[in-house]
Amino acid sequence: MACAASLFAALAALLAALAAGGDAPPGKIAVVGAGIGGSAVAHFLQQHFGPRVQIDVYEKGTVGGRLATISVNKQHYESGAASFHSLSLHMQDFVKLLGLRHRREVVGRSAIFGGEHFVLEETDWYLLNLFRLWWHYGISFLRLQMWVEEVMEKFMRIYKYQAHGYAFSGVEELLSSLGESTFVNMTQRSVAESLLQVGVTQRFIDDVVSAVLRASYGQSAAMPAFAGAMSLAGAQGSLWSVEGGNKLVCSGLLKLTKASVIHATVTSVTLHEGKALYQVGYENEVGSGSDFYDIVVIATPLQLDNSSSNITFKGFNPPIDDVQGSFQTTVVSLVHGYLNSSYFGFPDPKLFPFANILTTDFPSFFCALDNICPVNISANLRRKQPQEAAIWRVQSPKPLLRTQLKTLFRSYYSVQTAEWQAHPLFGSRTTLPRFALHDQLFYLNALEWAASSVEVMAIAAKNVALLAYNRWFQDLDKIDQKDLMHKVKTEL
Repeated sequence: MACAASLFAALAALLAALAAGGDAPPGKIAVVGAGIGGSAVAHFLQQHFGPRVQIDVYEKGTVGGRLATISVNKQHYESGAASFHSLSLHMQDFVKLLGLRHRREVVGRSAIFGGEHFVLEETDWYLLNLFRLWWHYGISFLRLQMWVEEVMEKFMRIYKYQAHGYAFSGVEELLSSLGESTFVNMTQRSVAESLLQVGVTQRFIDDVVSAVLRASYGQSAAMPAFAGAMSLAGAQGSLWSVEGGNKLVCSGLLKLTKASVIHATVTSVTLHEGKALYQVGYENEVGSGSDFYDIVVIATPLQLDNSSSNITFKGFNPPIDDVQGSFQTTVVSLVHGYLNSSYFGFPDPKLFPFANILTTDFPSFFCALDNICPVNISANLRRKQPQEAAIWRVQSPKPLLRTQLKTLFRSYYSVQTAEWQAHPLFGSRTTLPRFALHDQLFYLNALEWAASSVEVMAIAAKNVALLAYNRWFQDLDKIDQKDLMHKVKTEL
């Protein structure tokens, strides 16, 4: 009898081991957040673990997160991330997979405003634009381009590594695999310092680089060089967006995955050591509840300064801390009105030629101003003429005051705003966070602290899905490997 009891105990232990990993896939996975990170990781997790795994996606707001639209006069306009770089390979794949289309581009000229006059103006002639850059800044723009291209060439290795199933448990490990010590060092030194070192002039940094960083991150050239290089790469390449709205990628991926979207605010994650399960606590309109999961992915920013986004981690030893950080507030105002072209030095509005205006550090009350088109562009749609009422998207660090609106617009019909925690406040953390918070508990948004964009979130989603998969099936040779370029070449 004792022998039989010990045999049953051994079988029970074996079954428990299989349930916790081995050959059996996980039963239930929780994803917190239905933005691009959450919807992409749900897709990738199902891709790796198979269609039988149940995936619950918790979202306190609307699906899409920082991919959002605002309705003006029965037309929808992008209020979140407006466009993607041509090298955003995961986003390109999602669009093809979901049968979505690229939105037709309505061309418009750009300029950089320095508070009193335009410091740089784009023309319709490519060679003239190059000549103007050379005339004002020498070869600084070429040195900038070479610097950005060198960074991007190394960063693009991540797609090859992920195609071969490699994953990283921390942001530092991921960056080291791509750029050795260079990328990690770039998270600790400023854009300005790095560019001055390669021969870019201070004037070019103040006039051009700062304007691009203000438009994309709302921050200055004092921000870390790695995040700055990612932003500057986006300013140099061809851009695209999704017909019907960029947020369709998120809703499309969740529908394809057949994930259950639970509209609730997650308040806690509790470890049950004996069961190797995570209990996710949440609150919704009905009240509070909880459920148990084999794997949990946090795909929403954990913020120091916003208690509504805080998740309490219970039962972990050592405790889970040092994951929060401060985020940069961005206010997007969609103004339907007549631009005050006189403020920009054009008394006659008919002669104002620009659709996109970036700014240097002055004026400080707004970062960028764009004459935008709706997310559904008809074949005969044309951009509004400067003297006509148009929809202008204004990015600013704070809500615009009435006096500031009167400065930018002669008159306006309506103003609609969206305020969101757009990007990490770079420099507010001293260390790079980790993706793996516990055995099967992951923080997808950790990668935002190196660089923040929609495609970076998709890369983080793929990394977390691979990390969860490799950990679950104990394929440790695929985690945090050194000299991956050599390994990938030999695998080919």
